[in-house]
Amino acid sequence: MMSKDEGSPPRVGGAGIDDAEVESGSERREYDRYEVEWSVDCVASDTFLYASIANISEMGIFVRTTEPLAVGKPVRLAFAPPGCEAFKLQGEVAWVNPLRANGDNPNPGMGVRFVSLTPDERERLVAVIRAIAYVREPTRPD
Repeated sequence: MMSKDEGSPPRVGGAGIDDAEVESGSERREYDRYEVEWSVDCVASDTFLYASIANISEMGIFVRTTEPLAVGKPVRLAFAPPGCEAFKLQGEVAWVNPLRANGDNPNPGMGVRFVSLTPDERERLVAVIRAIAYVREPTRPD
């Protein structure tokens, strides 16, 4: 099994969702994240949400939506990066950036952490992230 740094693209800044961030609410991220514009279907027990992925890392995605699910909510994710077979993954809402009535939030949505990835799913996901990393710089926190 590979460590998270072994064979991964070099870390330059920003990244995915990690437990320390969820627990502390900090902006420190452990995995690089990359901006994308992919459609995603999010299915929770009582909700179907058709939204878009704004960025992705090896550990999770940011789903741009004005109707985020509650923190801790399990969600099934279905998305297909261009030129790749579709992913159908399990996730959990790690944090929410709610839509604000006064309009001072230009990026509402939710951070979803991947959970229970099989070795094959992890390998495919890392391959997609590496392909993105090859041609782009990671997203950096503001």
